[in-house]
Amino acid sequence: MITITVNGEPHAAKPGSTVTDLLREMGLDPGRVAIERNLEILSRPDWQKTSLQAGCCYEIVQFVG
Repeated sequence: MITITVNGEPHAAKPGSTVTDLLREMGLDPGRVAIERNLEILSRPDWQKTSLQAGCCYEIVQFVG
């Protein structure tokens, strides 16, 4: 397992997991969130090919409406 930070909290993730895998694991609807990695916004097309890296910080904002 690797440790990342999600919304300010430590989070364990499987090596090789992608941002899309993280959303699935967290039960979040990919159509209703925005994601920032290390202070840079990740574009939606990059989520599937962006591997989670140990020590990275992810901020996930969920849209409610």
